[in-house]
Amino acid sequence: MPELAAAVLQPGFTGTTAPDWVRRWLGEGLGGVALFARNVESPAQVAALTAQLRAERPDVLVAIDEEAGDVTRFESRHGSSRPGNLALGAIDDVLLTEEVARDLGAELANAGITLDYAPDADVNSNAANPVIGVRAFGAEPQLVARHSAAFVRGLQSAGVAACAKHFPGHGDTSVDSHHDVPLIDRDRAQLAECELVPFRSAIEAGVQVIMTGHLLVPAYDAELPATLSHRIMTGLLREELGFDGLIVTDGIEMQAVRRRYGLAGATVKALAAGVDAICVGGDHADEQTATLLRDAIVAAVRSGELAEERLRAAAARVHLLGAWATSTQTATGSRAIADAAREVAVLTRTDGVGFAAARRAVRVTTTGDAVLPVTAPPHVVEFAPPRNIAIGAETPWGVGTPLDELLPGTTSVRLTEDELGADPAATVLAGAAGRPLVLVVRDVHRHAWLSGALTAVLAQRPDAIVVEMGLPETVAGAVHIATYGATRACGLAAAELIAGTRVPAPAPQPLAA
Repeated sequence: MPELAAAVLQPGFTGTTAPDWVRRWLGEGLGGVALFARNVESPAQVAALTAQLRAERPDVLVAIDEEAGDVTRFESRHGSSRPGNLALGAIDDVLLTEEVARDLGAELANAGITLDYAPDADVNSNAANPVIGVRAFGAEPQLVARHSAAFVRGLQSAGVAACAKHFPGHGDTSVDSHHDVPLIDRDRAQLAECELVPFRSAIEAGVQVIMTGHLLVPAYDAELPATLSHRIMTGLLREELGFDGLIVTDGIEMQAVRRRYGLAGATVKALAAGVDAICVGGDHADEQTATLLRDAIVAAVRSGELAEERLRAAAARVHLLGAWATSTQTATGSRAIADAAREVAVLTRTDGVGFAAARRAVRVTTTGDAVLPVTAPPHVVEFAPPRNIAIGAETPWGVGTPLDELLPGTTSVRLTEDELGADPAATVLAGAAGRPLVLVVRDVHRHAWLSGALTAVLAQRPDAIVVEMGLPETVAGAVHIATYGATRACGLAAAELIAGTRVPAPAPQPLAA
């Protein structure tokens, strides 16, 4: 029984090599592990790490939370070389989305990764959403559906299992499930017309995995969050939508389920509801937590709270996915330890499909006598709103660094709300006299302090260039550049336009009637 219980866990761990406890557990039935930024230094290092894991268990599921956008773990130290979902949705070229996902899949497979917790299939229908935003392909269900399916096809063609998340849809909420339980207050018909559309499309595309969202959806279950709800996991996802692949939880340590049910309680309830694998990372990446969950599962089976056949079915799906990934990557010849030359190319390239996509996504709006490109090295002010907890604190973003590489002499400063002081305009304009001014923002519409500061600065410097790296809900400035994301690729795309090293893409035209 302990071996079956270990099979359904996907714990995280600390370090860039496999800890002794993880290697020991793999020999005792552990079915998978989850990698985060703390485990990644370089592609070659990850390949060596996954080789260590497979030496203990050849079919181990090695998962990573790599959305290839603002949320990146594989490129967390440098920023993603791809633009992210919202940018791909803005371009709306499904073949490009599939190509970007295939390119990502090849890199992950080369490093020995077999499961990617992507794509984000949420419909971001609430612009106030604090945790999805640019992670979604957009706010229109059919657009999100076609790009979710394309991402699935691309990723899995490289031998990496795709994982559509966060079922049944985290888009229409203003609450972050890392902190509390979001409420999705829609009836079943509304859910069918919006939230469920991309998941149906992903299932039709053959997605191997679906990740749960810790969401309260009263239309199906007024008491239990989706992750813990048999009505949603089994009734809706399995029976109504016909999904027969692996169901994995979002981080079981998140407060939306942990606060009320505890780590062990939430784990047992999720498995009983129909979930097959438990992701546990965050600040609980240790053997003690893994032991707690394994023992709780065993105790629940012995007490009758969790049926043994339910646990066996979950473990069987884990092993089935492990076998699929092993055979698929072997067939495609994807897995190989990266050499030093390829390593340098991955970290420094600016000509891959991801950068090409970021350049296609940028949209420019100009007013009056706006001037683009600038004629001298500018002063860049990057406004830093509170960080989306899903985005790594170590992940760089912005326009100042790439712009300085293109226009040496560029200066830049990053300011939080507290650092703006009593006179935000004076703080921002310090150092900008006589120079072009670039103002970099993220989600102006969600932050009153940011909107107020931007208005105050533009009143004195109406010629300023505004670069929006979040949702472009507000257009301001003589030149407004929307990148639809804050990745390294997005930052470079904006910097190239400002420096004049490429021609801006035309704004999308309305379709003919």
